[in-house]
Amino acid sequence: MGPEMIGLYVPVAGMAMIVALVIGRPAVKAWARKIENESKRPALPAEVATRLERMEQSIDAIAVEVERISEGQRFTTRLLADAQDTRALPASSPAKDSSA
Repeated sequence: MGPEMIGLYVPVAGMAMIVALVIGRPAVKAWARKIENESKRPALPAEVATRLERMEQSIDAIAVEVERISEGQRFTTRLLADAQDTRALPASSPAKDSSA
């Protein structure tokens, strides 16, 4: 290994450093940003996830029951309104009975 070979290593090492900085710095920054974002948003434990799933199913069941109750209430209101309409109509006219 003579002085000519050492003279070749310096420019090659310089170019390798420049390439490493140009490619490596953004890669390291992206990796650090990913790690920082993951630490801000911690993962849920398995038991919390299953509990949330059960709560979601319960809320869905409650929503179905509330819809069923409201449909029954609409039906009852419609029946009561129809019953009041039929009672409001006179059975016979009193003017016809008195003239006879």
